[in-house]
Amino acid sequence: MMELGIDETIHNATAPIAEVIGQFVFFKISVADAELPLVVLWLVAGAVFFTFYTGFIGIRGFKHALQLVRGDYTDPNSKGEVSHLQALSTAVAGTVGIGNIGGVAVAVTVGGPGATFWLIVAGFLGMSTKFIECTLGVKYRNENPDHSVSGGPMYYLRKGFSARGMDSFGKLIGGFYAVGISIGALGIGNMFQSNQAYVQLNHMTGGMLDGLGWLVGIILGAVVFAVIIGGIKSIARVTEKVVPSMAVLYCFFALITILLNASALPVAIGNIFGGAFTGEGVAGGVVGTMIIGFQRAVFSNEAGIGSAAIAHSSVKTNEPITEGIVSLLEPFIDTIVICTITALVIATTQVVAPDFAGGATGVAMTSVAFERQFSWFPIPLAFAAVLFAFSTMISWSYYGLKGWTYLFGESTHRQNVYKIIFCLCVVLGCMVQLGPLLDISDALVFLICVPNILGLYFLAPIVKHEMDSYFARLKSGEIKKFV
Repeated sequence: MMELGIDETIHNATAPIAEVIGQFVFFKISVADAELPLVVLWLVAGAVFFTFYTGFIGIRGFKHALQLVRGDYTDPNSKGEVSHLQALSTAVAGTVGIGNIGGVAVAVTVGGPGATFWLIVAGFLGMSTKFIECTLGVKYRNENPDHSVSGGPMYYLRKGFSARGMDSFGKLIGGFYAVGISIGALGIGNMFQSNQAYVQLNHMTGGMLDGLGWLVGIILGAVVFAVIIGGIKSIARVTEKVVPSMAVLYCFFALITILLNASALPVAIGNIFGGAFTGEGVAGGVVGTMIIGFQRAVFSNEAGIGSAAIAHSSVKTNEPITEGIVSLLEPFIDTIVICTITALVIATTQVVAPDFAGGATGVAMTSVAFERQFSWFPIPLAFAAVLFAFSTMISWSYYGLKGWTYLFGESTHRQNVYKIIFCLCVVLGCMVQLGPLLDISDALVFLICVPNILGLYFLAPIVKHEMDSYFARLKSGEIKKFV
């Protein structure tokens, strides 16, 4: 009864607010009989521009990104808190989540197999956006007296615009971003994740956890607090181990499933490419399929939202461009690899058994696809979903915290206040139906992409100048390997 009361109170208080904000942020326009959210158009347009402006850095910089992550060019005396690999793992942890398991299934269900093609295209374009924002995150970060660092869009928006005589505007949109990320992190990166983790655990145990959301929440909240209380170094140590392990494990089982359906693979791939350019059965035809694929990709890898720049800003480097190059790998791992593999699992299963899902959608649909080959797979999938949710929560706790400290200061006491609020929301997420509360959080997170992309357009020439200088010095041998 207590949980029901909380649900009613939250719903009554937040539903009108969520409706107004949601209509504003996710306002849609009709394109060839398909509805396109303007925020997705804003993100995709930025990604296309940055891809051409940087000369397809997603291709040119890919090999060097692997070298940087490996530590080939890491100066041990560089300023910062974490390694390139740790920064990348933390950022990937924030994007690889339930959406990679369930969101792709929704995209394929609504947009058909062809949505997968456009998802991959959008993932590639997003690599350039990440490159711009993460380079700026390092370039304009603050170095605190305790040798920690604070960075992200709120810093490069304020400093970048201020440097061009637009001090008041820079402070305004920097503060606006900080408010949005600190509040939004409590929903999309916290309560939604803990809620879905509880749902998966309850499903795996056959409903044994009904009414025990509070207990699951307390346990999850305690574990999250134990990690985030140590700051970015503690978060990075955990994500460095958890993210690669869970991603490799998930991809391993996915590839086995695809191989067991290998005879269906040519047809499945044909359906993906054919559906991308015909869009039969989808509102708006090919345009509708394209929109669904792009929408799933930008919601998955968060390119343009700026959140990842906060994690990447903590890296140990004296060359901001290096972390921009490393960040290219994030949309590649999140969208091009994990989301695509998930889509192929579903697509090959659809060829073998067209009615395999039996009406299931989201995570349940993905689970059924795996279950056709491994009857026991719902158990490790539920475990993977919980790990995805956990890693997302600890990463987003850092994003929200940096927005909070930008507004209220870097003192340990003020940091701990936010960390406690964050962990209480973990518990709350397991106890209530989120409804409009989550809608407000989602809207805030995507609303902040508006000033962020605007800032990226404005500051892109700075990044291009640094990029050209860096690659010239790399080619001449001025920048040397350390291993």
